[in-house]
Amino acid sequence: MGVVNATPDSFFSGGRTPSAGAAVERALMLVEAGADILDIGGRSTRPGSEPVALEVERARVIPVITALAKKVKVPISVDTDKSEIAAEALDAGARIINDVSALRADRRMPLIAARAERVVLMHMQGLDPRSMQADPRYDDVVGEVKSFLIERLEAFIAAGGDRARVWVDPGVGFGKTLEHNLALIKHVGELAEVAPVLLGVSRKSFFGGIRPDGGPEDRLPGSLALAAWAGFAGVAALRVHDVAETRSAFDALSAVAEAR
Repeated sequence: MGVVNATPDSFFSGGRTPSAGAAVERALMLVEAGADILDIGGRSTRPGSEPVALEVERARVIPVITALAKKVKVPISVDTDKSEIAAEALDAGARIINDVSALRADRRMPLIAARAERVVLMHMQGLDPRSMQADPRYDDVVGEVKSFLIERLEAFIAAGGDRARVWVDPGVGFGKTLEHNLALIKHVGELAEVAPVLLGVSRKSFFGGIRPDGGPEDRLPGSLALAAWAGFAGVAALRVHDVAETRSAFDALSAVAEAR
């Protein structure tokens, strides 16, 4: 899943596309590089980020999805927690709803998500990126995240959704310490017992806790290493900024795995 942030304030400068034209151009580049899915978002959800008005988010994502639906064959995902944006995105050609709130932020979202070909339910501590990193605590992070994802899956099914259309995301970096993030990645197989897992670790800040660095621009090696770990752990999809590099890493690993 290639990341297209149609925002001026994404945490990674290489992923920022502050105009619709730039977002479409980046998306086409990611497809050429081997993306299987495009994920279009119109607001930053990095720790401490401020919310954006519905009209602003609409203006950022709907023109991009409308243009891409005419140009690409890969599925388009909309990264939003607003039911109005999700509904308009589906009408414009999106097929996947990727909701960081796991359908909690907007009471109409479960009904809209039931229309999608796939929905991603993500775990986040609370509902506000501005405060999600304020002293996150868990007695058993893997067990608690798993229980949350089961509850949100059941809520989606109760709203008319199809279990087979769900992916779950443990929400690495969304209300977790370094130790929490590493535990979730290590035990991602347990979360896959709920539903297929979409994992997003690409260039996130927790890498700075593993090895001090200069910021997101320095985190490609770590991102590729954990993408490889996740691939062998059986995740269904990886949400990445660097599609070509991740593809190259997996091609090399696959060649060794398939050798006689």
